[in-house]
Amino acid sequence: MNRFDGLEPSRPLWLVTLADLCLLLVGFFVFVQSSQLDRRQLAAAIRKGFDGALPEAEPITLDRAAVRGFGIADAATPPLGHLIGWAREAAADPRTTITVTGSTDGSSADRDPLTGAAPILAADRARGVAATLVRGGAISRDRIVISTDPASNGRHVLLSVGFAGGRQVLAARQLPLAAVSGALP
Repeated sequence: MNRFDGLEPSRPLWLVTLADLCLLLVGFFVFVQSSQLDRRQLAAAIRKGFDGALPEAEPITLDRAAVRGFGIADAATPPLGHLIGWAREAAADPRTTITVTGSTDGSSADRDPLTGAAPILAADRARGVAATLVRGGAISRDRIVISTDPASNGRHVLLSVGFAGGRQVLAARQLPLAAVSGALP
């Protein structure tokens, strides 16, 4: 006599059989659907999902400077005599860019007089410094990026010189890791 002979089944046998049949039916439908796919379309869809355009890399910061001396609610640019020479020297390499970031002190008084918005005043400060650098011949206008700092860090403009060119040239010439069959000679 076996030790399992006296035990009654906990569920009816037909229920287990029905569940098995349902799983077989689902597996059959999966097989039918997968055999109807075009393998080239599937490969193209996977390649499109993984071969998307890479986001533009932020420039590597090489040097920084600050322009201080802005009045409350004032975007008038203070004298920048020393800064023009610094920018000219720092941006001598044509692969560099200068990011000019304006900021306010966060008080209710340090806002744009016409709109009452601090980001507009910060942008005006950054544009004024950028225009002075371009007029002074320190850098061309296509190599300047203007931004604002959302944090309240004081009434100043920060300048950062970044290396933005030539990093990905070698990677663009490399063959893809998963080449399409027939694409290579």
